[in-house]
Amino acid sequence: MNIENIESFVYINHYGSFNKTAEALFLSQPSVTARIQTLERELGCRLFDRIGKQVVLTEEGRKFLPYAQEMLKTLQKGRQHIRRSEKLPQELRIGSTISVSNYLIPELLPRLHERCPGIHVKLTTGGTDDLVKRLLAGETDVAFIRKVMHPSLRTAAFYEDPIHLYVRSDHPFADEESVSAEELQERKLVFFECGTLDWLRIHRAFEALESPPEIAFHVDNSETAKKLILRGAGIGFLPAVCAREEVREGRLTPVRVRELSEFALQTSLVALRQDDSAITRQLSSIFGDLVREGELAASPFSGHGDEDVLRRSKPQSGISRALAR
Repeated sequence: MNIENIESFVYINHYGSFNKTAEALFLSQPSVTARIQTLERELGCRLFDRIGKQVVLTEEGRKFLPYAQEMLKTLQKGRQHIRRSEKLPQELRIGSTISVSNYLIPELLPRLHERCPGIHVKLTTGGTDDLVKRLLAGETDVAFIRKVMHPSLRTAAFYEDPIHLYVRSDHPFADEESVSAEELQERKLVFFECGTLDWLRIHRAFEALESPPEIAFHVDNSETAKKLILRGAGIGFLPAVCAREEVREGRLTPVRVRELSEFALQTSLVALRQDDSAITRQLSSIFGDLVREGELAASPFSGHGDEDVLRRSKPQSGISRALAR
């Protein structure tokens, strides 16, 4: 029985989608489907049913799931046991975008130092294009940046951060469960632009309006955008990790816009293709621990339990495997 088929089965149960599983495992959707079909033939039963757009476990799938999960855990423990003896570098040169540097790195690095106390970290903050150049020049070991496609680089999906509309907590919208795009047309927007493709969805939601919202401030820094919103200069769309402290303190409130389906900014962990260092596995493992322990998983909306939070803001699986290819 192929362990990769079992892995796909567990991932589909986690993500509830063949497509999302394919993205996480860096496979095509037909490849994931073929894996499940092979596993079903070996077991002699169906493992999933489709209910509308949802994929759910059959009764046989539910029975097999704990055994599949245990097999993957056992394999992971074996890998970890072998890797404990791997020599780590004395200095780790990390590159990251501004948002990762501001909100994730301060929680990631202390954990890394606990596990690898002999490592000295040198952090460089910059844009994706600049950090790609540093990777290719050998000036940076790993980088947390937007997804890139380059023959000399390995890219693994790392973190998905949902984007929401945020208002100051004394704003009239703060008491609303959701608002329409039309209700925003008389409001001033603080527009934080961090990626053209990501923000096209926001623009499209306003295209049909007679009077689109006024973009009073167009900025390229999330902290600047957040502080303008906190000062009452306008309302704006922000990545959830950027506003989690202010939401927790009751100073900012996330608001759903009915015309906008949920979307997110994605960060990838990128390294040179020939690099097979143990440090990338440590980084992915530490980040996964942070999310499981709830340190990075704070739901922007009330009424969501921990399970939903982990679904909304989570590290992407398969990092070590993807970077090791």
